[in-house]
Amino acid sequence: MKTYQVAVVKYEKPIESVRKAVELSGGLDAMPSGARVFIKPNIVFWTRAVAFPKWGVITTSRVVEDIIILLKERGIDDITIGEGSVSMYRKGSKTAAHAFKTLGYGVLKQKYGIKYINVFERPFEKLDLGDGVELNFNTDILNSDFVVDLPVMKAHNQTVVSLGIKNLKGVIDIPSRKRCHNMTPGKDLHFWVAKLADRMPPMLTLQDGIYTNERGPGPDGHLHRSNLLVASSDVLAADLVGAKLLGYEGQDVPHLMHAARNRERPYDLGDVEILGENIEDLCQFHEYGFEYSDTEDGIMPLALAKQGLKGVFYRKYDLSMCTYCSAINGLVITAIRYAWKGEAWDDVEILTGKSMQPTPGMKKTILLGKCMYQAHKDNPDIQERIAVKGCPPSPNSVLKALHQAGIDADAGLFENMDQLPGFFLSRYKDRPEFDESFFQVKD
Repeated sequence: MKTYQVAVVKYEKPIESVRKAVELSGGLDAMPSGARVFIKPNIVFWTRAVAFPKWGVITTSRVVEDIIILLKERGIDDITIGEGSVSMYRKGSKTAAHAFKTLGYGVLKQKYGIKYINVFERPFEKLDLGDGVELNFNTDILNSDFVVDLPVMKAHNQTVVSLGIKNLKGVIDIPSRKRCHNMTPGKDLHFWVAKLADRMPPMLTLQDGIYTNERGPGPDGHLHRSNLLVASSDVLAADLVGAKLLGYEGQDVPHLMHAARNRERPYDLGDVEILGENIEDLCQFHEYGFEYSDTEDGIMPLALAKQGLKGVFYRKYDLSMCTYCSAINGLVITAIRYAWKGEAWDDVEILTGKSMQPTPGMKKTILLGKCMYQAHKDNPDIQERIAVKGCPPSPNSVLKALHQAGIDADAGLFENMDQLPGFFLSRYKDRPEFDESFFQVKD
């Protein structure tokens, strides 16, 4: 049986720790001389309202620069950083430009001559990945000679973990991302995500675990300073090891199970040789899902149930809820929580994603997002239909829907929703291990 080498290294020193991980894994050995290299960091979400470091959410600029230095040492001059990050405002490019500037990519361009691109401003090419999976990929990554995949090590509230394979979702277009989010038995989100790496050029996966994310992928998770680097020229092997470090075996992660079957490989570490650290000493369980609780009104987020909320039914998100509605979902839950004044609401149900069905007997049903509206615009089980049709729904339209349902949500939360990530990350502001310099680049 062929074995795949994965290096696990403790992050201790700029450049040298990344160098050790790359050299141990042989991760750049397959890179052609004079290669066109595409670097894919993880910039999952960005807002211009608060310029803050995103520990455990965004790939550190430190690791990005260290990789560029190693590539330059090998004579590589054609280097492109590319990402398609999400914001609440899909039109325009100001948010992506702000992310690149804040993370120091402009300085990297000046120092090393690299390029950086917002993939949404570049062409896409449709790829048939088999089994009915067709996705539109950014042409820059497809036409490169070599890829450096730089995910953050995260537990993920839908895919259990988000590592090298999942990180490539950031180079497909928005319609493709929406197609991934479905509940088709046997061909759900996990099935589609498992195929994202299948047509990539030769690739080094280097997982940035300087900061890791529990209940990711966003800043509302629980962030840890873990000081881990995982590197391999085989993305599946790297992801199986990364999952193990986050507390999950291969069989616990559906998209890794699919990927292993697609490659006719074991889903445990049977064909993986781990170099460097003893991973048994480094594994730290990261919960992936937010907790929900059964109440007399049905399931609702545990935080709301503990607060004693009555008369509102907010089922847990499923695999069909895509990234944009995920971003608004947390805001809605926060708004409901702060709107509670101790008096039960009038049997209000909020439905999200594409697949949820209304509960007969509910008096008011909020259909959150275009997909849910289209699914139930004529459903006879709904007594009072409150539609929020946008894709993604606008903050103002969500606020109006809550008010129509009798939930007196604070308008300020919606007017300043771009401030919400800063609110979550302010919890780490005065903790010295959460160091802003990892997201800065010196001139």
